[in-house]
Amino acid sequence: MVKTRFAPSPTGNLHIGGARTALFNYLYSKHHKGIFVLRIEDTDVERSKQEYVEDILGGLSWLGINWDEGPYYQKDRVDLYREHAFRLLGAGLAYKCYCSTEMLEEKRKKALKEGGKPHYDRTCRDLPADDVSNEGKPFVIRFKNPLSGEVSFDDLIRGTITFRCEELDDLIILRSDNTPTYNFTVVIDDALMGITHIVRGDDHINNTPRQILIYEALNYPAPRFAHVPLIHGKDKARLSKRHGATSLLEYRNEGFLPEALMNYLARLGWAHGDQEIFSQEEMIEKFDLPNVGKSPSVFDMDKLSWLNGHYMKTLPAQDIAERFLPFLEHMGISAPDRAQLVRIVMNQRERAKTLKEMAQASEYFFRDDFPVDETARTKFLTSATKPILVDFLEGFNALSSLDEEAQKPLIEGLTQKYNAKPVNIIQPIRVALCGKTVSPGIFEVIAILGKEKVGKRLTKAIESIQ
Repeated sequence: MVKTRFAPSPTGNLHIGGARTALFNYLYSKHHKGIFVLRIEDTDVERSKQEYVEDILGGLSWLGINWDEGPYYQKDRVDLYREHAFRLLGAGLAYKCYCSTEMLEEKRKKALKEGGKPHYDRTCRDLPADDVSNEGKPFVIRFKNPLSGEVSFDDLIRGTITFRCEELDDLIILRSDNTPTYNFTVVIDDALMGITHIVRGDDHINNTPRQILIYEALNYPAPRFAHVPLIHGKDKARLSKRHGATSLLEYRNEGFLPEALMNYLARLGWAHGDQEIFSQEEMIEKFDLPNVGKSPSVFDMDKLSWLNGHYMKTLPAQDIAERFLPFLEHMGISAPDRAQLVRIVMNQRERAKTLKEMAQASEYFFRDDFPVDETARTKFLTSATKPILVDFLEGFNALSSLDEEAQKPLIEGLTQKYNAKPVNIIQPIRVALCGKTVSPGIFEVIAILGKEKVGKRLTKAIESIQ
């Protein structure tokens, strides 16, 4: 059975790159009817924070990536790592290194000065097992890397990748404070959890041969590896904070829909023909690693906004209305009428790209003290337009219905009376009711606002004109 995992470190928020890695692992396991595991790699005690754990869990849950096992926490498994480190030590496949930090720094500087790679020079590698000269000194445990030969693996995206063992150093697997290192813990966890496929960023390629050698030393079967190209910004630089939100949950707070973001992330590096829009079920059905590209993907906020706009238009209006509510509440607008809310959503969603944008554009539906654009006021609420507003209010008060068929003759009559184009009649009314020159159709706006609000706003606008 296929078993994948997402193993973030809680030393920062869950960002776009991490979310895509989680998604690819999730989709691959679900495509093969397998298991998806969540593991929190929190052995870095100083930098790991609970707030980041909560951000990771919250971000994945909001996006719709549900794990089958976990979350497991590495801090609860430290004894396992130590046990494995001493197992390798006892088998002669690892050794104690007594070199101090200062000594290692001197070796590094010397190697660089001589034009070599700053690898550890294996000073302690061949010390006898019964060596007593260093007894009582602090030590780290290093993995005894083979000095010759090659490590090859068949990457599911990139094909065969080969490293010469002489290029790899004797990495530390257990520090002097008894804490394990990343390349060691990840092997033990993946082996004991039965992970069959590891999908991760291609910045991990250099870690893979080291991990394969540790699998072999511990007599554990190595999983299959797939290294996904990283995500870049439009400037072709690696995606960073300056390219967008630093946390996945910021996209939620900005009013993006999880369906849209999941769809967008899936298409960042993966393709299925020319299809752009995928439901989660379609992604699971169609996703496979051979269709992941080998080149970096470019994060494009405009395309994400377009995709979000598509979902705003096509998801059920009642569903969008429920998700719309928190954004109104954040603006101090509480418990609007649900039927009216759905009507507003249907009215506004053709224009809004996000829920936040929709909330900001809909403020005038809920508040009589909505802001009025000064340029619009100066142009359309004038002594010249005051008679139009007065006549419209008089005719409006006489209407028995607010449907479009009832309103149209009133506007048409005013265009004839003032020998004006419809826009010159409608714009003063729109500014009086909405505070701006752009809104959904005026008939629909009037019908949603209702007779009382429209009457009050027109009266207020008329009285404001000198």
